[in-house]
Amino acid sequence: MTQKPETMAWEVEVLEDAAGWRDALPGCRDVVRRAAQAALSGEARVPAQAELCVVLTDDGRQRELNRRFRGIDKPTNVLSFPASEPGGSPGGPPDLLGDVVLALETCGREAAEQGKALSDHVSHLTVHGVLHLLGFDHENDGEAELMERHECRILAGLGIPDPYAAVAGGQGTSP
Repeated sequence: MTQKPETMAWEVEVLEDAAGWRDALPGCRDVVRRAAQAALSGEARVPAQAELCVVLTDDGRQRELNRRFRGIDKPTNVLSFPASEPGGSPGGPPDLLGDVVLALETCGREAAEQGKALSDHVSHLTVHGVLHLLGFDHENDGEAELMERHECRILAGLGIPDPYAAVAGGQGTSP
């Protein structure tokens, strides 16, 4: 994993917007913050000073957001809302990268269906969401492969196995 110099200052705020996260995943804030920091430290695209927020919500709220911003009337595991294009000036205020929103019930159901620890799945989805904030996407096969490689490298640095290895016989599919 690429290490950033000590001058890097990244703020990761974690908000619990729904009850149940702490029961389902003790230490959820630490799990999410660690994954977000790993994603930031593993990417050259990250400005020296950056802020992002991860919101831990439920399926009901996630469904509202998905319907409003994507026109899809169902909950989803993770949504990313980029705030602006990176490019703050050195010594200036931090770049606001945006928000990542995770839905408890969908994350829990997927982890159980895939036989994964909830902490590993939430870490993966956090990394996935942060990479979206940094400009990565999976609209086509080439983009998806690149994004998956970055996710796997970052997760390996956290001691989390390849999340795509057991999906569809080893064929990766982005969250």
